[in-house]
Amino acid sequence: MRTVVALGGNALLPPDGETADDQWRRVRETADRLAALRERGRSLVCTHGNGPQVGNRLLEQEHTDTPDFSLDVLGAETQAQIGYQLQQALDDATDVTANAVTVVTQTRVDPDDPRMDEPSKPVGPRYTAEEAATKPFATTEVETESGETAYRRVVPSPKPIEILEADHIAALVHEDTTVVCGGGGGVPVVEENGELRGVEAVVDKDYTSRLVAERTDADDLLFLTDVDYAYRNFGEPDEEPIEEATPDELRDLLDAGEFGEGSMRPKIETCIEFVEGTGAHAIITTPENVERALDGETGTHVHRG
Repeated sequence: MRTVVALGGNALLPPDGETADDQWRRVRETADRLAALRERGRSLVCTHGNGPQVGNRLLEQEHTDTPDFSLDVLGAETQAQIGYQLQQALDDATDVTANAVTVVTQTRVDPDDPRMDEPSKPVGPRYTAEEAATKPFATTEVETESGETAYRRVVPSPKPIEILEADHIAALVHEDTTVVCGGGGGVPVVEENGELRGVEAVVDKDYTSRLVAERTDADDLLFLTDVDYAYRNFGEPDEEPIEEATPDELRDLLDAGEFGEGSMRPKIETCIEFVEGTGAHAIITTPENVERALDGETGTHVHRG
């Protein structure tokens, strides 16, 4: 059995802090839970987000006298940072020295993807309106935790076409190596005149996780996020957990506008595409519920009808 686990931000950073120690603590907690998959005889592949880490690097570049690296380079840098933490924690949790491997991953995107002309993904620090007006890049309004209006840089979020390191990842997985890959959706690159070039964009990690799961013949694609289930009428008094669903049932809910664009929607779209394309199984739940979800006791389970 093989499981691809897509780790959301709460699996890497606790809600009550963002220090280096906080991140190490949360990563080790998550690794301890994922060790249960190895103990069940499952091969394990992990993808993960890197938004806060990239945001911190952008903030550092603005306030220190260091070279300004482009967003694709920062994506690669933070993939390696988080990958190192995860692979060390996974090895420690499973008592298998040097079994986990991090693959800094590039995802090819289409330069003609319409999303390239419609920046939609906020990244980096928050600015006042006056500060945003002086920036050499596009910004968008965002709401702060206190309900105030701020501005953040906004970049395109194209869909991934191909994982360039897919063959290497698959070879490692088939040798029963635990692999960390696809960090932050992978570094988006385009091919021009036979050469690769990184682009200032962010690929949604959920879409990349599907490509990883398909290429590694995963039996399960497991999304670990900050809610136990996907919900109907989320946040409303009559919200209802979705315990089981088919791709057609989820598509009907999507068409009805049920899931938020920047939160649950990419996960639902990915579940639909993965289950329809492979006949395998997809789950949405929290890091705390990994084992119970695999036993069918909690979480949203997506399967063919």
